[in-house]
Amino acid sequence: MPPPAVPAYRRLSVEERRSQLLDSALGLFAHRAPEDVSLDDVAEAAGVSRPLVYRYFPGGKQQLYEAALRSAAEELRHCFDEPRDGPLLTRLGRALDRYLRFVDEHDAGFSALLQGGSVVETSRTTATVDGVRRAAAEHIYSHLDVADPGPRLRMTVRMWITAVEASSLIWLDEGKQPPAEELRDWLIEQFAAILTVTAGRDPQTAGLLSALAARA
Repeated sequence: MPPPAVPAYRRLSVEERRSQLLDSALGLFAHRAPEDVSLDDVAEAAGVSRPLVYRYFPGGKQQLYEAALRSAAEELRHCFDEPRDGPLLTRLGRALDRYLRFVDEHDAGFSALLQGGSVVETSRTTATVDGVRRAAAEHIYSHLDVADPGPRLRMTVRMWITAVEASSLIWLDEGKQPPAEELRDWLIEQFAAILTVTAGRDPQTAGLLSALAARA
């Protein structure tokens, strides 16, 4: 009986290896704060040596953390990349479903990854997180068909994005209760409500709500 076939070894390309290390780091950061993750932990999770991790990230854990944060931020940006099909609040609901799924999958590490809750926070990591918030706001303006939002509308959208972030963190603290679907619907209702309040003080938002109602 011939011996079992041994899978052929395939040397990873530079990009494949870097991606593997980032995936391993994100897997660890998803459940532990970055300050509690060592390069040895990342090397063990990736099945490589510590010197190899240093070869790809010579700046050590700080560089690896920032790269992992950028990778997570890019994934979050895609959460809001919703086709402009169907009613506005339905589209927003689909985007929130993806966002909350990300929060759920990254669990306890969400605050450390995206809320600056780590001792390794720097101006670069803060800028990365702020970039996610700006991207989310731009997607919302696009779905509202607003090219030049005024200060009250900008403030309203940014307030709601902050509320979504805070609610997500509280949701994790509360053992992911209420269910994600209920949290999503609640956040959508809050968005509709805060737009209505702003419309009472801002002609641009009032006109926007009238246009949305006419298309409904």
